[in-house]
Amino acid sequence: MVKEKIHPKENSSEATDKVRDLILYNDDFNTFDFVIETLIEVCEHDPVQAEQCTLIVHYKGKCPVKSGTFTELKPIYSQMSARDLTVEIK
Repeated sequence: MVKEKIHPKENSSEATDKVRDLILYNDDFNTFDFVIETLIEVCEHDPVQAEQCTLIVHYKGKCPVKSGTFTELKPIYSQMSARDLTVEIK
């Protein structure tokens, strides 16, 4: 089960204006290829960047995969969550 973690309050102007990171967390059920494909399709990573992020997630447990305002990151967050990846906007 994926828990939605979003900070700060969604209604505040700070939530939409401040630059934040979309953090991808490691899990035990998604394959490297699936995660790489998702990063390319959803985050618009090139293949090398997607592979590097996937390795960082695997060995460190998490990796920031995209930066932007809350408004920019929310649709990407939703797409990745819909693919059962564990992500958080921080």
